[in-house]
Amino acid sequence: MVSERGLQVLRAIVQDYVDTHEPVGSKAIVERHQFGVSAATIRNDMALLEDEELIAAPHTSSGRVPTDKGYRVFVDHLAELRPLSTAQRSAISSFLADPVDLDDLLVRTVRALTRLTGQVAIVQYPSFARASVSHVEFVHLGGTRVVVIVVTDTGRVSQRVAFLQAELTEQDAAAIKHAVARLVTGKPVAEAASAIAQLAASEPSGGPVDEAVRTVARIVGEELDEFRQDKLVMAGSATLARREGDFRGSIYPLLEAIEEQVTLLRLMGEMVADDQGLAASIGRENEPFGLAEASVVTGDYDATGSRARVGLLGPTRMDYPTNLAAVRAVAHYLSRLLDEDDQSR
Repeated sequence: MVSERGLQVLRAIVQDYVDTHEPVGSKAIVERHQFGVSAATIRNDMALLEDEELIAAPHTSSGRVPTDKGYRVFVDHLAELRPLSTAQRSAISSFLADPVDLDDLLVRTVRALTRLTGQVAIVQYPSFARASVSHVEFVHLGGTRVVVIVVTDTGRVSQRVAFLQAELTEQDAAAIKHAVARLVTGKPVAEAASAIAQLAASEPSGGPVDEAVRTVARIVGEELDEFRQDKLVMAGSATLARREGDFRGSIYPLLEAIEEQVTLLRLMGEMVADDQGLAASIGRENEPFGLAEASVVTGDYDATGSRARVGLLGPTRMDYPTNLAAVRAVAHYLSRLLDEDDQSR
């Protein structure tokens, strides 16, 4: 059993190690923190913490550093999430203001979060399982060139330039737009994709307009398939190179996870959030995902009836209170902006 003072000693070791990147000794704790006891007493407390595998000595006769288990106890019982400063909140608000669309908003989100924390920032697209196609636009650029735009009621927008086999009149273009819009508008994404698949399987009626309708519908279907895929947006990968000394082994598994996304999607999907929507997965807890030297902290955000996560990826030696507070603040901004956008439509 660890005493209350022992837990406070653990808090001091975590905070000092994160700040200094140096193993923490009893003398330094006495000098930096007001425990009102001798260094010998602190050493006894540290010995008990070491027995509980909450701290460890990286070298003989060195100070102590937190273990993954020590970080877990710190996050669950000792970390105090301080509200962001007015300047930090203002920076987030201005950085996320007036996005062009959902894609733009999520890109801005990860850029703001990595600037704020110096970690790799991750945001998950909201689930589009309940999304519906709200609008399809077909713009004839002249000749055989057209722009196909698809918009969902969750704010997702795609835009593709396509080339048709035959030149169109303006009357043809209007007929194609009407046919495709009637096929998918107002339908859930999955249902719209099914309607397009049925059209593709049907017998062609012939003629340039029918052929163009099928081509445009196929493009819309490809975009809807893209909408349905789980997807992450990330920023700040270069920060891992600057923090390479925080990893005992190679940072390659982290770079691979960032590139492939599937591992991070699985990990984030399995993390259990607290009543504030916050979650942390630390060090060896990530071993099944090949990320035993990394930590991930996340916050839930709401998006038109579904939930997704925004978070940070970095070494286990990270400032958990500050990072969790930043994630929580950004998640709140995202939820509010998406709710305002939903109400305005």
